[in-house]
Amino acid sequence: MSEQTSHDKAGEYPSEQRLAANPTAGNWERETLEKLVFATVRERRAARRWGIFFKLSFLLVAILALLTYYDASIEINGEIEAEGSGAADTVIPSLNKAFTDAGSAAVVLRIDSPGGSPVQAGIIVDEIRRLKRGYPDKPLYVVVDEICASGGYYIASAADRIYVNKASIVGSVGVLMDSFGFTGTMEKLGVERRLLTAGENKGFLDPFSPQSDKHKAHAQAMLNEIHQQFISVVRAGRGKRLKETDETFSGLYWTGAKAVEMGLADGFGTVDTVARDIVKAEDIVDYTAHEGLPERVLKKFGAAVGNGAVNAAYRGALPQLR
Repeated sequence: MSEQTSHDKAGEYPSEQRLAANPTAGNWERETLEKLVFATVRERRAARRWGIFFKLSFLLVAILALLTYYDASIEINGEIEAEGSGAADTVIPSLNKAFTDAGSAAVVLRIDSPGGSPVQAGIIVDEIRRLKRGYPDKPLYVVVDEICASGGYYIASAADRIYVNKASIVGSVGVLMDSFGFTGTMEKLGVERRLLTAGENKGFLDPFSPQSDKHKAHAQAMLNEIHQQFISVVRAGRGKRLKETDETFSGLYWTGAKAVEMGLADGFGTVDTVARDIVKAEDIVDYTAHEGLPERVLKKFGAAVGNGAVNAAYRGALPQLR
């Protein structure tokens, strides 16, 4: 038997010879290969389509996010003073962030304050006016919780609109300066006050010295001047909406319902209702600067506690909008 015949019997033909001897075997291999190729192509096309879909979806979400406006909220809770949520150094940065944010449709200032420093209130009002000039299409609304009196109302009057609860306490457009006099007690106890000053008025309103008519008149003149500044801010902010009477700037305060009647406020509402019904914003973003635990601990147990009594006495001798 020849060598070729022995190879034929062993089934070791070259591929062309095997296909000629068994054509169906070649068709099966070709079909299987084609199926694998087409399946791979289909998977890649599907992956490409899903990739395009996810990219378009992400782009759509980004566009919607840019087109969605929200309400920027800032809270003042407590006295208007050099520290805390009512301090100018705390409120002003929050106001700037809220106004400069392109996504905020309006700014809502939530106030719950009995008043405080006319200086801090005045600085905040000046910054509100500046921001309103720079962003005339972005309104500022004030929402009153429990109380918005004196220094709190000083700030509120700079807003485009003021919303209250019918039972809120609003008003107290006045100025005070309070302290104590201990001269009679000192005489009964046999305590002598030894105060040395350089400048005849340096002991102005010293609680351990008798009050002179000159000092009293000077203090009253200062209070009257600050009161007129307060009145000017309210008149400028409220404009023709304000229904002035002899009691409007007397230092009295009223309920929210009465404040609306008097033109001290514009209507009833909360942060949520103003955002939903007035601003037409779905979301509210809080821009209030919140203190962390370390700051609160330091304030409670730090040097401020040791100097608390001295600082309180000092602030008591300063004019207050409350």
